[in-house]
Amino acid sequence: MHKKPIYKMPITEGSPLHSETIERLLTSYKIMPGGLLPLLHAIQSEIGYIPKTSVSSIARGLNLSRADVHGVISFYHDFKTQPVGRHRVQICRAEACQSMGSRQLEEHAHRTLAIDYHQTTADGQITLEPVYCLGNCACSPSVRIDDDVYARVDTQRFDTLIAALTSTQ
Repeated sequence: MHKKPIYKMPITEGSPLHSETIERLLTSYKIMPGGLLPLLHAIQSEIGYIPKTSVSSIARGLNLSRADVHGVISFYHDFKTQPVGRHRVQICRAEACQSMGSRQLEEHAHRTLAIDYHQTTADGQITLEPVYCLGNCACSPSVRIDDDVYARVDTQRFDTLIAALTSTQ
């Protein structure tokens, strides 16, 4: 799997660096059997998302239809087709978390960050997303920030976690 780079601003879609990155990764992954998923992960890791304009190049390079590539991108919710914030904050919306206060946590997050789900804060630091089960039901409500899952998150703990994110910029 492709390692996640230290955060950098997403590469601008249509820029020469964008095209070079896609072509370089495509060259690396097109010889791999079943290389579409690893390629998509690599693109998202390096560019920050999978640009819609890259679908044709990916399809052509892997000898697939554009529909095949688009279908995989749209099937997996972790693939993004728009730039996201430096940090992804996900609040679990599954039943166990709802029964333990995740709805109140969601409302608090929306107010605190001044964004709705699938939006990014004005400073580009945080994208807020819903998630439907983090597999941490016994410790509800749960929140994932980037790759880390946090248990029993109430509004006060949420504020502490967000403050820690914004203090390390």
